[in-house]
Amino acid sequence: MLKSNLASKIVWPGNRDFAFTVFDDPDAQTIEGCRTVYDFLTDLGIQTTVGVWPCAPIREPNSEGETCGNESYLAYVQELQTRGFEIGYHNTTPHSSFTEEIAGGLHAFRTHFGIDRPITMANHYNAEAIYWGSDRLSGVRRSAYRLLQPGNSGRFFGHVRESPYFWGDLCQTNVRYCRNFVFREINSLQVCPYMPYRDPERPFVNYWYVSAEGADVESFVETLAEPNQDRLEREGGACIMYAHFGHGFVKNGQLDSRFRTLMQRLSKKNGWFVPVATLLDFLRDRNGGHEITSKQRASIEWHWLSRKLIRGTS
Repeated sequence: MLKSNLASKIVWPGNRDFAFTVFDDPDAQTIEGCRTVYDFLTDLGIQTTVGVWPCAPIREPNSEGETCGNESYLAYVQELQTRGFEIGYHNTTPHSSFTEEIAGGLHAFRTHFGIDRPITMANHYNAEAIYWGSDRLSGVRRSAYRLLQPGNSGRFFGHVRESPYFWGDLCQTNVRYCRNFVFREINSLQVCPYMPYRDPERPFVNYWYVSAEGADVESFVETLAEPNQDRLEREGGACIMYAHFGHGFVKNGQLDSRFRTLMQRLSKKNGWFVPVATLLDFLRDRNGGHEITSKQRASIEWHWLSRKLIRGTS
């Protein structure tokens, strides 16, 4: 049962008024663009999570973007880690990987970054994505998704034991937090006050978290618009932005002016600007490691599915 104290306003560490962070997927990322964004965030004092592919592709990639197979990129990401940014996992490489390759990718991740705790991740659209596509949903909602989004159904197998892409046991051992539903609401806690949460129907993932829509620069600045910032502050909420900083945030070596202005404005507020795992650890300590109920699962799945079909959230 959801603990009653979750209904009360959160007292954030350091008497902060709200929490804000980003999980940045590496799709379309370049070294130059990465430096431009993260040097800017460093100057603002905003620490976030940098998603990476720990291995270079060995087959045809399904996405552009730097991997840790590039030594210069790896060195910069390691530098970001020393600045206090969290390094997150975005599957092994930008193409589907078999079980033994995933095991190697997780080993490479830990070798690169020396992380001895369970890691934070977000699925890429590889075949080994775990509980993805229609399997993000349950019951009639899964059936509705398969009917309305047939191209995204039956192509993700990370949780399927008999699949060569299975890595559920590795996920249980290596990953603490995995991103699932994305909403256009800036206050992620408003739509999911019990995150991070366990889902007994999806046991290979230890805890799930939700995010706010910011997949490209247009959606990011829409979500982070001034009235939304002020609402997040007023509500004392938490925002975990879903982003690809490689998608339009830097052009001709320059930051998008709207992104720059909004982030500068946000940084001047009394926010708790920490990486995703730091935020989720705090919330998990508060909610005791909540296990989602059938009613809560149905509510959040209907909420996401209706908006996915209307507005195309991730």
